[in-house]
Amino acid sequence: MYKCLFLDLDDTLWDFSGNAEETFREVYELYAFHRYFDSFEQFYSLYKQRNAALWKEYGDGAITKDELNRQRFAYPLLCVGVDDARLFKEYSGKFFSIIPFKSRLKPYARESLEYLSSRFRLYILSNGFRELQEQKMRSSGILHYFEKVVLSEDIGVHKPYPALFHFALSVAQADAKDALMVGDSWESDIEGAKGVGMHQLFYNVLGKQEFPFRPTYVMDSWKEVQGLGI
Repeated sequence: MYKCLFLDLDDTLWDFSGNAEETFREVYELYAFHRYFDSFEQFYSLYKQRNAALWKEYGDGAITKDELNRQRFAYPLLCVGVDDARLFKEYSGKFFSIIPFKSRLKPYARESLEYLSSRFRLYILSNGFRELQEQKMRSSGILHYFEKVVLSEDIGVHKPYPALFHFALSVAQADAKDALMVGDSWESDIEGAKGVGMHQLFYNVLGKQEFPFRPTYVMDSWKEVQGLGI
């Protein structure tokens, strides 16, 4: 039915949430952040609180990549009265040196890639940074499943904006009607794909109950993919 599949990477295949929390715990201990916070949970809650909003600003072009990274790592420390630009830079650099070597995937993701790669041409379509995404894929042993990694940095436009989907389709030399987008983000992956006429497979990891529209396919686990009739 499809000539190619585009798959999001973070929290669709590569377990970003789990790998990021593990990395932050290592950095928290390494820099003795217990001096500033009541617990790791306090620190990480503050980080996540600001991180999502900053990624939205970055996706909208309101801030640069450097500003995104500066603000999101500074925010939790600023919240507890620590204003140390050198510390912000050091611990964010350590985070980025560790996280791409984490290898945890979402359950059954590898088995599903074996199945899908025998049937379709596979591409990554991600808003992540190139210096991290390809290393994450090498570390987790999945890079070889994909013909190409297409990133928002390639053209300076992020999912869900149509230009990135059109660019990805041109890379794959495919029409929208012949492509399927697979992802865990309703706005970025599913609404973005629908907006350009692509079919969608929503990986419903958070158990979303109501949908503004019915996606082409929905799965709660990668274990279900072979039963979807794709």
